[in-house]
Amino acid sequence: MIEITEVKVYPGDWGKTKAMASITIDNVFVVTGLKIIEGMKGYFVAMPSRKSGDEYKDICFPITKEAREYIEAAVLTKFKESVNLDYDADYDAVVDVADEELPFGG
Repeated sequence: MIEITEVKVYPGDWGKTKAMASITIDNVFVVTGLKIIEGMKGYFVAMPSRKSGDEYKDICFPITKEAREYIEAAVLTKFKESVNLDYDADYDAVVDVADEELPFGG
């Protein structure tokens, strides 16, 4: 399994997007452009994406549920610490979200 060795969060307010983030994996690989989005069931992390025609497509993403949960938990923990939100360590970071909830498509 990968190790996230650094998480940087850049809070802001762009509609439902509440922050941008980057992660460093194993001290050798950086992924930028992650978005922390406030959905109907709480915050979730959207992977970096690019517009292709009329839709947005993720340009990098975890391929296992465990990796997605690990990334989302690390990013949401740092986000909640950075904006001084109460954080429950048992919070389930993975939220099923309908495509129409995403500000950039599904």
